[in-house]
Amino acid sequence: MKTFKTAVIGLGLSCLAITAAAEPVTVTSCNRQVTFDAPPVRAVSNDVNLTEMMLVLGLRDNMAGYTGVSGWKTLDENMRSGIEELPELSAKYPSKEVILGADADLYFAGWNYGLKVGGEVTPDTLAPFGVKVYELTESCIHIMEKDQISMDDMYVDLLNLGTIFGVRDRAETLVAGYKQELETFYASLETGDRPLRAFVYDSGEEKPFTAGRYGMPTALIEAAGGINIMDDIEKSWTLIGWEPVVERNPQVIVIVNYGDVTAEEKRAFMMSNPAFADMDAVKNDRFVVLEYVEATPGPRNISAIQKLASAFWAE
Repeated sequence: MKTFKTAVIGLGLSCLAITAAAEPVTVTSCNRQVTFDAPPVRAVSNDVNLTEMMLVLGLRDNMAGYTGVSGWKTLDENMRSGIEELPELSAKYPSKEVILGADADLYFAGWNYGLKVGGEVTPDTLAPFGVKVYELTESCIHIMEKDQISMDDMYVDLLNLGTIFGVRDRAETLVAGYKQELETFYASLETGDRPLRAFVYDSGEEKPFTAGRYGMPTALIEAAGGINIMDDIEKSWTLIGWEPVVERNPQVIVIVNYGDVTAEEKRAFMMSNPAFADMDAVKNDRFVVLEYVEATPGPRNISAIQKLASAFWAE
């Protein structure tokens, strides 16, 4: 994962000092405007992808800890070295008491990424205690209308974090580097005449859990020259039936790898099920695996696009 390693310059290295903002800054977080009088110094991030956004910007020293990782996912070597000095405050979604107990001044999370509509931990429930919340842009669809997902959603989060923590120049340099890397990659990529039909298989056998119009895989697939066959579903992630998958006949299946069921087990389930035998992806055994941290908004989206495009157009 060249992009991520280059941008972070090794997650295990000491993070750069943050220069305090000279004046308050305001960012848009979903349907709210959030003002910060100074960069947070005890931030808490939820989930592996949001935590990596913090780390790639060199913000480890401004963090009190992280939540929502080990309860579902295994950390790779790169990630472990980046957070070895930080405590995991909660294996899954944190309670309000966990966040307050960490003396957090910022909770970086998303709806269904550590926040639940009507739940115990929301911007409204944390505000009385002086804990500000910045919400992952992809997740805003759960509480408001938004445009279809795109790579700009991930870039906006990095830029907003840069603004919040007083490292906007660093964030702008990082985003520009990501865009340039993709341009360089595209310059040598040969694609077909029309987008490749792709289906995102996250989990489930009786009914598949997949990404719709507002889920990050849709942006990744489009950036790789494909089309998510479920991009007409007005959801980010959702359960559907198998019938529309068969009817829309994907040419490639993108498996999201995490949890107790391995990517190979998911592939074996589809390959062995007679109901899927006539799918182009199954007939041609065309599967590509994205790790959870690649399939959700974060720094590894850049390498994920390259992985998808290479698999889509290898033939």
